[in-house]
Amino acid sequence: KCRQFLSHCVYLSASMSGSERLYCCQDPDVWRGIYGKYWAVVEAKSAGKGKTSGKLLALDKWYQEELPVVIEARTERSLIHTELVKLMEWKLTRGKFRPRLQQLVSSNSEEAVINCTKKAFNLLPNIQSAIAELSTLKGLGPATASAVLAAGAPSEAAFMADEAVESIADLRPVQYTAKHYSLFLQKILHKTKQLNKADSEQDWTPHKVELCLWAWAVASQIQPSLLEEFPLNDATQETKEKPWKRKETDEQPLKRQKTD
Repeated sequence: KCRQFLSHCVYLSASMSGSERLYCCQDPDVWRGIYGKYWAVVEAKSAGKGKTSGKLLALDKWYQEELPVVIEARTERSLIHTELVKLMEWKLTRGKFRPRLQQLVSSNSEEAVINCTKKAFNLLPNIQSAIAELSTLKGLGPATASAVLAAGAPSEAAFMADEAVESIADLRPVQYTAKHYSLFLQKILHKTKQLNKADSEQDWTPHKVELCLWAWAVASQIQPSLLEEFPLNDATQETKEKPWKRKETDEQPLKRQKTD
């Protein structure tokens, strides 16, 4: 069964562009291997930020590991003003830097942020209603709203990262609309279900799938060597053993301002 999965992935590498190969692969071991490379990819991207070298790594650790714990510990899931501002800083450092968005997010009041984020989480599992609620805050469009939801509800939402969206052929080019996010999430939920069906650990979430797509796309651009051990890169490669298995310890927005 595993060899069939591997053959399928090798076939895919010959028939499509690099960015979409991972999404089309059905082997959970490949996905788990990519997930194990996530922090190495973040470090590589963070190191290439020049004057702000290292900033992305610290912000990503906060977003992925600290913020979810803080949100979950509250009586009702919500974010406070400083957390939303920091989340936007993380998003702009990780992707396209647009300082005006940072200013807009900062202009929201503490009360508005708490009430709006609390209401959005309470609207789940209705993702579209939650996205619409968060988009009433200044500076937030569907992409940033999805980052809020992914931090507090990773089993229901995925962050609309450009790289992850562009990894799915049907969704290119990226459109920062609620409709496009809905299409993206449908694809991510499909892949999540597919991986959990094939993986005995059954611990895949939409956010985890999205992180893998981001890591694959970014590593392919800035440090392809991180992906050399995976069969998706070389259609002529006949891999008899999955090398990563040998290392058990490795692992439209408001018209007044454009938001995403």
